[in-house]
Amino acid sequence: MLILFNNLTGRDKSAAVERLISASTPRQDFFFMVILSMITATFGLLLNNTALIIGSMLIAPILYPILSLSLGIILSDANLMSRSLYTILKSIALGVAASVAVTLLLSNNLTEITPEIMSRTQATLPYIIVAITAGLAGSFALVKPQLNETLPGIAISVSFIPPLAVLGIGIAKFNILLISGSLLLFLVNMIGIIFAGMITFSLMNFYVKKHKAQEVVKEEDKKAEEEIKFAEDHIKHKQ
Repeated sequence: MLILFNNLTGRDKSAAVERLISASTPRQDFFFMVILSMITATFGLLLNNTALIIGSMLIAPILYPILSLSLGIILSDANLMSRSLYTILKSIALGVAASVAVTLLLSNNLTEITPEIMSRTQATLPYIIVAITAGLAGSFALVKPQLNETLPGIAISVSFIPPLAVLGIGIAKFNILLISGSLLLFLVNMIGIIFAGMITFSLMNFYVKKHKAQEVVKEEDKKAEEEIKFAEDHIKHKQ
């Protein structure tokens, strides 16, 4: 069984590090996709529409910074850990704010607490098992290029976006049950993913790629800064 985790070349590991750090870089387009996914999830929950909820999970990129945090812990890289946490926390803040706004906007038309909403307030044992399993699958598929096409399916199995959307709905409705239940479910899922990612990256001996990770972080952060500067200059030029 362990051969599955030890048949990677150094190049494979470097490519996986680049892919993960690049996908979790706190760029404006990253947060834009988070907001869109949260809006879609909120509509799906309020309308009790499963298809919309699934769609929201497909477009959400939040799995990447959580796995990036796992990698940072394994590498003992404080910069990568803080960077990943920043991306996660900002995603949560922006996403929940979007969910609150949508709920308030529709408050006159949609007031019912739907079954889809209530199902995201129970952090039961099966959810924990699914989170760990999905975390193992996600981190494993990320490293294996031939398995990358399975990542959207893994994103669906990981319950990140719907609980955050329920958190926003709960805040908008001042419903303590929704707030506490959805927040607990999100934290359970996130901890399960982080734990599973740490196991996978440890078994694959990613310790040796700390220097590579530091290089990629610098490159990606520089690109992000350049994008912001370009956008600011473009706005000034228009004015």
